[in-house]
Amino acid sequence: NSSAGVLKQRELAEEANIPFYKFEITNENKREQELKELELLDKHNIDLIVLARYNQILSPEFVSRYENRIINIHHSFLPAFPGKKPYHRAFEKGVKIIGATAHYVTEELDQGPIIEQGTTRISHRDHVSDLIRKGEDLEKSVFARAIQWHLERKVLVYENKTVVFD
Repeated sequence: NSSAGVLKQRELAEEANIPFYKFEITNENKREQELKELELLDKHNIDLIVLARYNQILSPEFVSRYENRIINIHHSFLPAFPGKKPYHRAFEKGVKIIGATAHYVTEELDQGPIIEQGTTRISHRDHVSDLIRKGEDLEKSVFARAIQWHLERKVLVYENKTVVFD
């Protein structure tokens, strides 16, 4: 995240009276920082982790401690375009629909049980920036529904699938 983005996040957290912590993660300190994150999560008795723009792959140890309790939003209609820059790849491929997927995090990148998905149409007139703008709007609603359903205990995970109760 940019320093302006982190400042905005800090301000939002302070307005809501939520403690704000920032962990600088590099390849060299990733394990050490993850242990600090886990310690903080334990200290505050956190039972759900929501990854929004986290941009890190969690270790298998971290994921296993929070099995089916880490939700990620991915900016594509999985299983299409996993990983980085899905809107760019969707644009290059000439797709007519883009999507967003909220899923539980597993050790395998962007392969966890899907909680919710949404799509929106695009056309030949759209540029990558349009896909990103449309996708970001979609991501918010898909993510919000997935988090709400999880908190309401409406999601049942079985193998690598989910059942969402209404």
